[in-house]
Amino acid sequence: MTSKKSTLQDQYEKEVVKKLQTELNRKNVHAIPKLEKVKINIGIGSWIRSGNKDFQPIIDNLQDITGQKPITNKSKKAISNFKLREGMPVGLTVTLRKKRMYDFINKLVNVVMPRMRDFRGISTKGFDKNGNYNIGMNDVSIFPEVNLENTEKIHGIQITVNTSAKTPYEGYLLLKELGFPFKDEIKPPTK
Repeated sequence: MTSKKSTLQDQYEKEVVKKLQTELNRKNVHAIPKLEKVKINIGIGSWIRSGNKDFQPIIDNLQDITGQKPITNKSKKAISNFKLREGMPVGLTVTLRKKRMYDFINKLVNVVMPRMRDFRGISTKGFDKNGNYNIGMNDVSIFPEVNLENTEKIHGIQITVNTSAKTPYEGYLLLKELGFPFKDEIKPPTK
């Protein structure tokens, strides 16, 4: 019988919550920041403008990476300077929650990031004011699921990790405890 929880989710519940509770000096366990969702985006506007109408290989790549079928985002209005017409596909999006989210984060931290060329850690500049973190990668081929034979053109991927943190410092502590390899740190806010 398989477990419904990810190993990273078990680690969060058993170890990370206790560490964050003492670090942030919170008595209520429900006030501890947690992961809410992970959004993965790939822009396909340049692919479409270059004359390729079939972007099925990109859909397949994203589906293999996430284990979920992506949604195709279409333009809401026409912009002539970008050769964009209303209703043209411009991007692909996947939103991961619960077990798939934890499995993806585990794979990202332990498999994908070590495969990056000249990797020395990720920057803390990717945090927004609410403690969510954004990572942009220029090359999707660092994911082991991507079949390079089917990929004509290398494309990038953008990952947003949404947390329930209220500040960048809380989000930093959460992601650091989950194994994100930051090369610099965020100082605690002064009161």
